[in-house]
Amino acid sequence: MKERRLFLVTIDLLLVNLAVLIAFAVWAWRGDKDFAVLFTTQIYWFALLSALWLAAESLAGLYDLRVAGGFDATTRALAQTFLLVLVAYLAIFFAIPTELPRGIVVYHGVAAVALIALWRALFIHAAPRLPFRRRALIIGAGGAGQTIARVLRAQFSSHYEIVGFVDDDAEKKDLEIEGFRVLGGHRQLVELARENRVAEIILAITHGVGDDLFRTMLDAQELGIEIVPMPVLYEQIAGRVPVEHIGESWYVALPLTHAAMRGLFPLAKRALDVIAALVGLALLAFLSPLLAIAIRLDSRGAIFYAQDRVGQGGKIFRVFKLRTMIADAEPAGEALWAREDDPRITRIGKILRRTHLDEFPQFWNILRGEMSLVGPRPERPEIVAQLEKQIAFYRLRHAVKPGISGWAIVNAGYVDSVAAARVRVEYDLYYIKHQSLWLDAWIVLRTVGQVVALRGR
Repeated sequence: MKERRLFLVTIDLLLVNLAVLIAFAVWAWRGDKDFAVLFTTQIYWFALLSALWLAAESLAGLYDLRVAGGFDATTRALAQTFLLVLVAYLAIFFAIPTELPRGIVVYHGVAAVALIALWRALFIHAAPRLPFRRRALIIGAGGAGQTIARVLRAQFSSHYEIVGFVDDDAEKKDLEIEGFRVLGGHRQLVELARENRVAEIILAITHGVGDDLFRTMLDAQELGIEIVPMPVLYEQIAGRVPVEHIGESWYVALPLTHAAMRGLFPLAKRALDVIAALVGLALLAFLSPLLAIAIRLDSRGAIFYAQDRVGQGGKIFRVFKLRTMIADAEPAGEALWAREDDPRITRIGKILRRTHLDEFPQFWNILRGEMSLVGPRPERPEIVAQLEKQIAFYRLRHAVKPGISGWAIVNAGYVDSVAAARVRVEYDLYYIKHQSLWLDAWIVLRTVGQVVALRGR
């Protein structure tokens, strides 16, 4: 999947720099200036706008292959990209005392949007027919095989072509499952792979692999065919750990040596947490009078509220937030999930949630060491007790400190059911396995992007 992202990045950068040349030409023509002089004196625009566009496209999700494969998602991401570039440029223009020519960013923005929109439309239209789309065969037509087939067909059809299933269950022979036919058993694996020019075999079996199947896969590998376990591929393309389909490969989910346990990462993360907490609390102190008035005028009740949550190692702590729901939102005292368009959320509460301002009091929890800036969202003890019984590996979320923002928070919606909670656990386990300062910074930037777009949850 990395080569596909690299391909998209390379073409985008070429077009962004072509748009710089177009912007220079238009600027020279409208201002009656010499193009050659502009090119030599304003050459820094190539680096500046390339960096801005690459960062903005990444934040908007244009290098998420699920987005890159669809017209609607690509259109929304491209509009967000232009908005982010414009905001960044204006910030630079007003923050740095220099004479930046404002016309260039406008001309460049129009040219870049047009060029990249045309290129991405061609990519979406042609990708299913391009030769670099990987032809894959799935071993196992059970739950794991059906899941990966469904995901690849729905979100990655521009990048994968599923040839069919291989399964030893005679009753499944020639059946069509998730739109793909069961072609035969494992003894025909090499023959089927050769006949269908397969580049990748996806092993979607949750039980142990027998000696006979193992030898057959080695034969296929000797032909240059890549063998990839379903949980590994699913994690790579979806950014989630498929907890339901790990089976005996429990080590795929269990982050035995995650980054929080080694090196300087814990110290660096804590230092950044303290800095972020001090800045956040300063902003909260500045905004508190205005927020307090708005909350009280909108509905009766307290300005702040505190709630028990489960933290690292299962330890209970009190989390602090600005009130976004009506008073007595849980009259029976039963813990209830918040959901999208929840009628209990006040008008001001919707704004606070979309801008993440309701989370600012949690910077006090960060300063106390109970939370981090980035991590799994802390849940209430009652909900945790319920979900631990229903979701495999749920307790692994407590291997690290909970966070104000997190990989699950920027990728998943509201948790209003066990199924939605399972998706969030999959994202949380991915974060725990892959956490780094770079991933934390990426999540913070994604969160800022959601705030700018008023898409906070």
